[in-house]
Amino acid sequence: MNELKSIAKTYKGTRMFLVLIAILSGMTIIGQAYFIVAIVERIFLLGQSFGDIVPLLGWLALVLVARAGLTFLSGRAGVRMAAKVKNDFHRKLVTKFLRNPVQSSLQGQSGQKVSVMMDAVDEVDSYFSHYVPQVIQTSIVPLMIIVVAFTQHMYTGLLMLITAPFIPLFFIIIGIKTQKKSEEQMDKMATFSGRFLDTLQGLTTLKLFGRAAQQKESIRKSSLDFRDATMSVLKVAFVSSLMLEYISMLSIGLIALELGLRLVLFESVTFFTAFFLLVLAPEFYLALKELGSAFHTGRGSMGAAKKIADELAQKEQAVEWGEARLDTTVPPAIALRGVGFQYGEQGFALKDIQADIKPYEQVAIVGRSGAGKSTLLHLLAGLIGPTRGEMIVEGRSLSDYKEADWFDGLSYISQHPYLFAGTIAENISIGCKEQASHFDIEEAAKKAGIAELIESLEKGYDTPVGEAGRGLSGGEKQRVALARAFLKKPSVILFDEPTTGLDLHTERILQASIKELSQGSTVITVAHRLHTIKHADHILFLANGELVAQGTHDELMKSTLEYRNMVSVQQGGVTE
Repeated sequence: MNELKSIAKTYKGTRMFLVLIAILSGMTIIGQAYFIVAIVERIFLLGQSFGDIVPLLGWLALVLVARAGLTFLSGRAGVRMAAKVKNDFHRKLVTKFLRNPVQSSLQGQSGQKVSVMMDAVDEVDSYFSHYVPQVIQTSIVPLMIIVVAFTQHMYTGLLMLITAPFIPLFFIIIGIKTQKKSEEQMDKMATFSGRFLDTLQGLTTLKLFGRAAQQKESIRKSSLDFRDATMSVLKVAFVSSLMLEYISMLSIGLIALELGLRLVLFESVTFFTAFFLLVLAPEFYLALKELGSAFHTGRGSMGAAKKIADELAQKEQAVEWGEARLDTTVPPAIALRGVGFQYGEQGFALKDIQADIKPYEQVAIVGRSGAGKSTLLHLLAGLIGPTRGEMIVEGRSLSDYKEADWFDGLSYISQHPYLFAGTIAENISIGCKEQASHFDIEEAAKKAGIAELIESLEKGYDTPVGEAGRGLSGGEKQRVALARAFLKKPSVILFDEPTTGLDLHTERILQASIKELSQGSTVITVAHRLHTIKHADHILFLANGELVAQGTHDELMKSTLEYRNMVSVQQGGVTE
């Protein structure tokens, strides 16, 4: 609630515009009632002809058009404010996910994040497009009407003043319940979205293990829970609308009774005054009722805002980038000074890494599973920021440089490189920050050893591939990723052992491509194969998140027993 209020306060210009619109709207409502009553009185009581009231009809038409125009402007201002707020929320969420893509992908479900990005942000719309304009409208218009009522007939004004608080009191009580129901609905929607997307992505695995039917029932239950939560919110909304209608009609009835008695029985008010106040009374309560409806939707927006705030409040572990420029045409000198990283408060921790990586070196990061190799590679890539220590690049902290400069000179090739839905040429050209020519793409594909395969396809480089590279084998995806690197010509290349799980022929192609890439770059590889390890200039040996030893293969064989034991396990099945 406070978050949305503070955001609304920043739009001072829009709020002042809405205040002006509300004042003008109040004047048109009072003017409309006046002209209607004047026309009726002159025709039915004073017996004037149609020609005599034409000027009044003209003024009434003008007031009606003005009121419609003001309503449109108020709604338009609210919609524009809501669009800006939603755009700001989208930008903040996308920036957060981009700043820390590794953590974002590891924590929670993709479907839940999509639900926050789309559903929760859209739910906030009603607070700014409907609730805020209506609060301003209701703060001014009923006040103007009640002032007019007091000037015309004090007792009618007192009746309005006494009955008016019942409406806001009721919708405040209902609104608290609405917010709780809305938060439950958003939770159910996020659960349903996350489970559905997870199931869709793992459908093949579920079929193979005979779990498809069980998961189907789980999705069905999630969808029914979401349906029930939605129906609960609607139930509260309908009951709220009914009660608001009942209170307002009862109040109007009391005013009509009081004015009728004074007009007919006591003859203490004129027809004009009684009729004028009767026309204004529904407008008075209508503004309060509309605030009740807006309050209901506003409380729903607060539940969505809480989901967004919780997502944005999650601790980030990203690099804070600066403005210094970095020459990406030559490999930089990289130094790790007491670098550490921890996943959450109780998660795995990488501790006190001290290492120097010289330009053009071939560096291997080795260790048993769970030693922290991939985490160190993510730190070197700048995908996550160290929780302790500092990464020095060319004598300055990595955080001093512009983010674009660092990533312009970097290529990261994982075991499972991501390919987007599109053509092979489009997926290769992602590696180039400028528009790549078809010739450049072909050359990159040749160096990566995939040109022959692409040319054998019916559509060649225009062959479409599915999301995540569906339609290509693991080795073909790796070669597309290498083609991206050849096109980009990076100064630093990071490999998360891309040859793991590939056949011998594909592995040899990739090794040859990597060797060519290394001639103009610093290559840092998370290595599992002895062949890669033995030929490295510098080896970083990790165990349980600590840098146990570093040096060449021969040096570590002599000095580190654990390293020798790891190598001996691989000795039998390695072909050099």
